[in-house]
Amino acid sequence: MKISKTAAAAARRIFRLCQTGGRLDEAKLSTAVRRIVEAKPRDYRGILQSLKRLTRLDVERREVVIESATELDSASRDRVAAGLAAKYGNDLSFSYKVTPELLGGLKVRVGNDVWDGSVQGRIDRLAQAF
Repeated sequence: MKISKTAAAAARRIFRLCQTGGRLDEAKLSTAVRRIVEAKPRDYRGILQSLKRLTRLDVERREVVIESATELDSASRDRVAAGLAAKYGNDLSFSYKVTPELLGGLKVRVGNDVWDGSVQGRIDRLAQAF
């Protein structure tokens, strides 16, 4: 479905209004969606589709995937979580994966940001350099 520029702009304005302190307030968002559905303004389906997309992107921005070659102990997990919380905020959701192909080190993904400090990543970068 093609979303018009006016619907996308309206969705961005509504999304900004549904934030409190830079974080999405779910109660405000559900109230806004309910009012849009009741009022059915012009291109309300496009507005709702854009709001859904913006909400999905906001949730994905808070998801953290940490991959390591071996299982991390609790002290290492806490240290990594504290560093990421200092940079991105406290409302992050963490998931840990064991990926033996990394050989060592960590690969961290926070939303669209990726830090590859793994041995396999270094080998791949070295191979590309030649």
